[in-house]
Amino acid sequence: MAKKLYVGGLPYATTDTELKDAFSQAGNVTSAVIIMDKMSGRSKGFGFVEMSSDEEAQKAIDTMNGKDFGGRTLTVNEARPMEERPRRDFRGGGGNSGGYNGGGRGGDRGNW
Repeated sequence: MAKKLYVGGLPYATTDTELKDAFSQAGNVTSAVIIMDKMSGRSKGFGFVEMSSDEEAQKAIDTMNGKDFGGRTLTVNEARPMEERPRRDFRGGGGNSGGYNGGGRGGDRGNW
């Protein structure tokens, strides 16, 4: 059964291919992906590697955790399931916050 690993501390210039090649020392890598910031398109400095077996995943943790990689120290451990996060509301407004309806006027909508 495949096991997904979290890999933190990656240099920002690391590619998916470089990540896969580095972890292939420990066994068969079924996938490797660097997480990118949606707004800037830059790496967030972490990624995920999926190994084809639990044994290979443990070997990758033992081999790569704490290792220097491109001048940075890697953190490698078993990935946790993604937690549900509350969605952000970017519509503005609300109360007296200066959005479309608030206007920052403290609710006073008298004659202008």
